[in-house]
Amino acid sequence: MIEKEIKRLKKEKNVVILAHFYQDGTIQDIADFVGDSLALAKEAAKTDADMIVFCGVKFMAETAKILSPEKKVLLPVKNAGCAMANMIDVEKLSKHKKKHPEQTIICYVNTRADVKALSDVCVTSSSAASIVSHFKNKKLLYIPDKNLGAYLRDQMNLDMDVWPGHCYIHNNLNIKDIETKRKQYPDAEILVHPEAPLNVLKQADFVGSTSQILNYATTSDKKTFVIGTDKGLLHPLKKNNPDKTFVLLNEGLSCRDMKLTRPEDVLTALKEERFEITVDPSIASEAKTALDKMIELS
Repeated sequence: MIEKEIKRLKKEKNVVILAHFYQDGTIQDIADFVGDSLALAKEAAKTDADMIVFCGVKFMAETAKILSPEKKVLLPVKNAGCAMANMIDVEKLSKHKKKHPEQTIICYVNTRADVKALSDVCVTSSSAASIVSHFKNKKLLYIPDKNLGAYLRDQMNLDMDVWPGHCYIHNNLNIKDIETKRKQYPDAEILVHPEAPLNVLKQADFVGSTSQILNYATTSDKKTFVIGTDKGLLHPLKKNNPDKTFVLLNEGLSCRDMKLTRPEDVLTALKEERFEITVDPSIASEAKTALDKMIELS
């Protein structure tokens, strides 16, 4: 009943529903497009819908609004935020920028719009390496994820400072998790998101974004995989690979905010057009420059 009404309202109001891989499976199944941050940003930039309902967290909906300022962007759950995005603010970044004007600021998309506005280029986990390679001979600052920043610095031998932020679910992964799963599933490959600590990433069989993990597992001849990222990714993994086995590296891999959205919230958002995302035009203009650079280089 809810799904049927959502479909009716989508058609009536010319709406596109975007959902991140970390959303619950029920939300992924009602979305028009499911993807990682880069794919969702590109979809938001090119859609011809009049309205975007973004099933994710606030920074994602803000990004969609910045890239499609003429469209109405709704976030079904008002308080769906990101702990990592809250680990950096404009005042601290502005002070750092004045103190280190020689640094190019590489901004992870998991940030608020005002932080993006102070940055030179945005990246996602799937595009970070390729984008950073364009700046590899410069002095860099990576914000706000210390783990992804440390991984890039290690892999590419960069002159790069990293902000001390992190994703609370990935940051809790440790070597013991790897050792335990190696013993339990000796024939499995361990696939881990680069927001995990560097020592964990060095023990993984594959390091990649959500979309990269999905593609790797789908094309691999292996039958069993240990997944080191949010459990929401298990839904498309199992959907695309019904003959393969997927287990989580750690049972705590579930972002609270990403699981807040329910089909009822999507329906209410469509009916009432509530929780519209707005971004100050001056901030949006500066942030769009960094986002456009990301899309251009990715």
